[in-house]
Formats: sequence, structure tokens, C-alpha cells
Amino acid sequence: MGQTAVYLRVSTKEQNVSTQRQPITDYCKRNNLQIYKEYSDEGISGSTTSRPMLNSMLQDVRTGKINTIICYRLDRLGRSLSHLLQIFEELRNKKIQLISISDNINTADDSPTARAFWSLLGVFSQLEREIIVERVNAGLARARREGIQLGRRKGSTDKGQRSKSGYQLRYAGTTKEQRKLGPRKNF
Repeated sequence: MGQTAVYLRVSTKEQNVSTQRQPITDYCKRNNLQIYKEYSDEGISGSTTSRPMLNSMLQDVRTGKINTIICYRLDRLGRSLSHLLQIFEELRNKKIQLISISDNINTADDSPTARAFWSLLGVFSQLEREIIVERVNAGLARARREGIQLGRRKGSTDKGQRSKSGYQLRYAGTTKEQRKLGPRKNF
């Protein structure tokens, strides 16, 4: 028999999931819901579709361990409309109830009006994410106009030798023999 799962997410390590956990715990007590497991992604943006604990929770959904998911707000699940709709569709196909306590959403109501409402909330989650990106980019552009140095300072005291991995290996070749031949030519 399935259980109730709680999904929590914060975007930065400085934030704390306790702000989400307490109202969810109170909601579960009021509604006699037994929490099976808590899935918490900390320091991961909602625009990232692959998150360790979200993936683990969805795997438990697929294996039938969960029948209800509770989150604080829909934007904790995701900021991309397409990703939220994929999650909604999978949960609906598996007949999994999704409860968002701040948004006052309970997918037990599977009417066309309720589905349209979920989609609208997803649109607003994505809009909020795009506004944040726009603000950050405007701040960076302002800093550049004012001559503020972005990134590592020129002449940084960090003079340590860099490892020869990553980009260099991809560029020069992955084996010792390929690196002896020099960079690959794309003709």
C-alpha cells in the first residue's frame, strides 16, 4: 500500500527547508496523513529538472511505494512549465495525489477546471523564474557599464598549476597517444 511523501527544495545552501517542513507536518497531523518519507533537495535550482531526491521520489512513485505527494508550493517541484506538466501527467497516470499546501491544490479533484488551474500555476512559476533571471542579467549589465570587474580578478594570487583534465583532454584527446599528436583537427 502506498504512503505519503513530502518533497522539500531550497535553491541555496544558505536557505533552510524547515520553513517548508513545519507547515507540511502540521497539515499531515490535521488530516491524519502518515509521512512515509521526506525527499529534500537543498541548494538546487528549481529550473534543474534532474535533482537527486526528486528523481528518487519519482522512482518510488513508479514502484508503487507512494500514493500521495505533499509539497509546500508548486514552484518547489519545478520552475519550468514543461517539467511541471510532465510531473503532473506522470502523477495523474499513476493516480498519485499531489497536494500543494500554500497553493491550496489537491489533485484528488481531476476535473478539467482543476487541470487548467494547475497549468496556470505552472505558467506563473515559470514566469517568476524568468523574471529572476532577467533581474540578475540586468544587474550584471549595470555592473559592466559601471566598470565593475566580474569574475576572477586579473593578476589573481591563485598561481597554482591547473590539472590537465576536462576541457584539455576533450580538446587534445583522451589517450596518451592522442595527446602526443596534438589537438584534433576538424576538417
